[in-house]
Amino acid sequence: MTHLTASDTRSYTAFGLIVAAVVILLDQLTKWWILDVVMQPIPHVVEVTPFFNLVMAWNTGVSFGTFGSSHALMPYVLSAVALAIVVALVMWLRQADRRYVALALGMVIGGAIGNVIDRFRFGAVADFLDFHVGGWHFWAFNVADSGISVGVALLVLDGLFAGREKS
Repeated sequence: MTHLTASDTRSYTAFGLIVAAVVILLDQLTKWWILDVVMQPIPHVVEVTPFFNLVMAWNTGVSFGTFGSSHALMPYVLSAVALAIVVALVMWLRQADRRYVALALGMVIGGAIGNVIDRFRFGAVADFLDFHVGGWHFWAFNVADSGISVGVALLVLDGLFAGREKS
């Protein structure tokens, strides 16, 4: 049986925060590129492959447009909720006992903060990745959304299979 030292959990915390910072940086750089370079002077659809486009969509809600509203306070309400969740996730990250968990939490934290930045800057989240099959388009999303989705999936997998590793 191994016991973690305080320096082990600190290194996992630092690793998770670095992952969060990378996700934020990639998210904001790709949004800048889409908004200021690709979609100028007029937003348009850029067909990249037969199943993937770059588009410009503004999400005033959360995942898949849920809780979308044009009410002036909604970006601040959604941001406050997201930041409260980030605080809880950082507390969880400080207790992380494996790099895998720190990676997953860092991805979710970075994605949440990336989208909060958009809500404060624009009042909505900039989405631009559009995958489609046979005329059916999935919801447009961004790098922050990808970080959140992959991070949550990793946490679910960890929850399902971590017990097997420990026994």
